[in-house]
Amino acid sequence: MVEHFVGRVAELWRYPVKSMLGERRNQLPITTLGALGDRAWALRETATGRIASAKRFPQLLAFHARYEVEPTFAAPGRIQITLPDGRTICPDDPDASRIISDFLGLSVRLENQPASDEKTGIDRATVFGDVPVSMMKAEWTPESMPDYFQLMTGTFFEIGAVYLLASGSVDHLRRLQGGTARIDRRRFRPNIYIESEAECGGFVEDSWLGGALNIGGAVRVGDFRPTVWCVTSTLAQQDLPRDLSILRTTAQHHRGCLGVYATVTRSGSLQVGDVVYLVNQGTDTARSMAESA
Repeated sequence: MVEHFVGRVAELWRYPVKSMLGERRNQLPITTLGALGDRAWALRETATGRIASAKRFPQLLAFHARYEVEPTFAAPGRIQITLPDGRTICPDDPDASRIISDFLGLSVRLENQPASDEKTGIDRATVFGDVPVSMMKAEWTPESMPDYFQLMTGTFFEIGAVYLLASGSVDHLRRLQGGTARIDRRRFRPNIYIESEAECGGFVEDSWLGGALNIGGAVRVGDFRPTVWCVTSTLAQQDLPRDLSILRTTAQHHRGCLGVYATVTRSGSLQVGDVVYLVNQGTDTARSMAESA
């Protein structure tokens, strides 16, 4: 088995409530179902039954969710949500859904039991900002694209169990944009943020396609799927301003893709500083996947 050093784990993140701000961790268990405690709760639109996300409701990024009691494999832990006005609630508080609904101006319900077939609603006119739909998905037109994004079966996840992003890709996108935008890894909500080697140029994750990553000697991920981004990457959050040029640049130079979703094939606990190796890369497969992303 050939291994190639890619870099080290710089940051670990989980997002206890879908589309709210999450929390940075020094250590994080990674399972075949994702990071332990990640996207454990979500908001369901009462009127449509679909899962609410920042794609349609940017104000969700003004909410901040964290665990005040850590989840374990035997117990779900306890989440605390900080509201935009600084107050805190827990998802199981009797009035939690009503309070969040009042902030959003929309009736939503906090839930922690995803159905087998979940969809998140989108606004087709704004989901890609001002980027034409055809630049993101060649087969779509504004009329033919669905008004939802399908979620992973039985979860609140978008596409894969974990999302990985390399620092080299963020730096590359910043250079392509011209340096006037605040292109920050937080906009892309990674679970595993990797400080990649300087020799890993361009969009780093393209070189992983067709291979797998061994991380910290404990976790293995593969089946990488290039991640097509949406307006969420441009939205204001914390100290980052709204900036549509971020998605324009991603669309122009990389078909809207940044980072990769992955399948976890070996579970384990990760720590910041863990080494990351690329293994068993299939060059031809990787090239063809990158070209079709």
